[in-house]
Parts: sequence; C-alpha cells; structure tokens
Amino acid sequence: MNFVRNSWYVAGWSKSFDATLHSLEITGQRIVMFRASTGKLTALEDRCPHRLLPLSKGKLIDDNIQCGYHGMTFNGAGVCVRVPGQDNTPERANVHAYPVEERHGIVWVWMGDPTLATPETIFDIPEMSDPKWHIHHGGQLHIKAHYLNVAENLVDPAHVSFVHPTTLGNAASENVPVHVSTSGDVIRAWRWIRDAPPIGFFREFGGFEGHVDRWHYYDLHLPSTAVIDFGSIDTKENCPEEERDRGVRIFALHFVTPVNENYTIDHWMHLRNAAVGEDATSGKIDALLEVAFAEDVAILEAVHEEEQRPQTRKPVRIAIDKGPTVYRKRIRELIEAEAVEELGEPVNPVFQQH
Repeated sequence: MNFVRNSWYVAGWSKSFDATLHSLEITGQRIVMFRASTGKLTALEDRCPHRLLPLSKGKLIDDNIQCGYHGMTFNGAGVCVRVPGQDNTPERANVHAYPVEERHGIVWVWMGDPTLATPETIFDIPEMSDPKWHIHHGGQLHIKAHYLNVAENLVDPAHVSFVHPTTLGNAASENVPVHVSTSGDVIRAWRWIRDAPPIGFFREFGGFEGHVDRWHYYDLHLPSTAVIDFGSIDTKENCPEEERDRGVRIFALHFVTPVNENYTIDHWMHLRNAAVGEDATSGKIDALLEVAFAEDVAILEAVHEEEQRPQTRKPVRIAIDKGPTVYRKRIRELIEAEAVEELGEPVNPVFQQH
C-alpha cells in the first residue's frame, strides 16, 4: 500500500474518545486509542507482539492495556510492563506508539517516523480561532473508494454543477471556466459565478431570492486536507474577490483519512461568518450538506468500483484535470521521498506549514 506516512491524519473528533479502547485503521495500519486518566490521548499499534491478537480486544487497566489472550500488558508508551508468569520481558515485546495531538476539538495522529512528528505542521487556519466565525464539527463520510479519488473531488469545482444541481450548484455555472493555481504548497481551484440565481443551499441558509454573485475556492493541502470556501452576495453589491466576508461565507473543511486502499473516511466540519452562536443553524446546515455529500459518495464509490474492473484504455484528461494531475504527482513525490529515506539516504522531509 502506498500512502504518505510522515503526516498528521485525523482520527476523529475529541468528543469521540474516552477511557475505552477504540480500534481504528489509518493508512493500512491498525491502531488502538484511549483517553488516559490524565486526559491525554494515547495511540498504540493494535497488535500484541506475542500471538498478534488486537490489543483493542483486551482491557484497559490503570492507563495500561492488558492483552485479552495471555495478559501481556503495555503502557501508554507501548512498553511491555508485565508478562504474567515470568519476571523478564522479551526484548521485542514492545508495541509502536504513535504521536497524538488535539487542536480545535480534532484528534490528529502521526502515522510515520515519530522522530519527524512536528505539532507545528498540523493544519490550521486563522478563522478556526476567530470569535467572529462559528466553528461546528459535522460528521463522517465512510466511502468505499481510494482516498486519492476522494481528495481530487475536493479540488474540483466543475463537478458541482452536475453532481449537486439542487444543493451546491445549478446550471448557471456549467460553462464558467475553472482557474487553477499549483505554484505554491496548496493546490487551488476557483471560480466566480456572477449575476446568477442562488443555489439551493443559499436559498435555504442565506435567504437569497434574487440574483447573486457566488464563489468556490477549493484549496487542497497535502496530503489530504481540503478547504472549500464558498458563499454568495447580492449581485448589486458588486463584491470584489478579496472582500468575500461581506457576503454569506462558509468554509467546509474535509479531513480525508485513508483507511486502506479501498476505504476512506472524510471527517467534515464547517466554519461560517453568519448565524454565529446559533446551534439550530448548525443543524440545518448539517442537513443540507449531508444531502450534497451523499451525492458525492455515490459518484466516488461507483468510480472506484469501475476502476477495479479491467481497463481497455487510459482515462481521457481534460482541462479541469490540471489540479488533480498535479496533486497525484506531488503525492508520488512524497511517497518516493519517504521510500528513499527508509533506505538510509537522507532526504529533507516535506512538511506543509499552514
């Protein structure tokens, strides 16, 4: 399995983890997580080194995990602290411990070399700490598809007109060109739709009836975090691009976590500059987004299923594929750099500082 290992991935929301054992799979690696009595989250390899029973099938005793097969016990650092029936501990009895951090109610796990884990590289944007913006954790999309397809969909404004014609798009945007920037660390695709009917989402949430100017800015942060900045403003305002805060503006954040080659979890949430502090509005927005995201899941799973079938020709590429093409290339470069590093040749690790 080829994944970028030296990166922070989202395991879930902070509120989802307590003093019980939670089994997860990220980048094909199975981990067990729990919240210790100190409140700190722990992530360990979910496999006893003795007979390979998942530790998640054991029990938590005083912040240590006792294997459910023969009672070998491991502390939060993955060190074996007890082997029932003997005093000595085998040299290779420990399990791997993964660095864990929490930010803004989000749990991040570093899946690669722990010596390279730098908390400063965890994804963040100023609006997540700005009291003028409302932050709301949404849900999870469980998608039977490869994570690269899921991430590519999140740097593709063009699909909105056709996949989401009643929710996040409409016919007015079908022929509006998509601009793409790949020069920086973040891959960006964007477009404005001027003087057009409002989409279903903003009729419901923004209350727009007349024509609006609306925008989509899709930012893809490697390896797989996407920020979709979208919104609307009355056409009469003649709003410049840099003054989008004058309109109703939403950031949909997608933390795409590769489970394995055939399964992905997209943890999604949103930030908004309107209805700040109104929880009822958050629920309404969740309901609207869930409809749209279900449309994405149906498309992505159908594509993945077809990709598993014999291919008679390479897929055709068109102009809107520039962002996804560069994205795949950069992912390959990161994976290749890690492979070289594992062979013992020093390579500067690629981090994304936000």
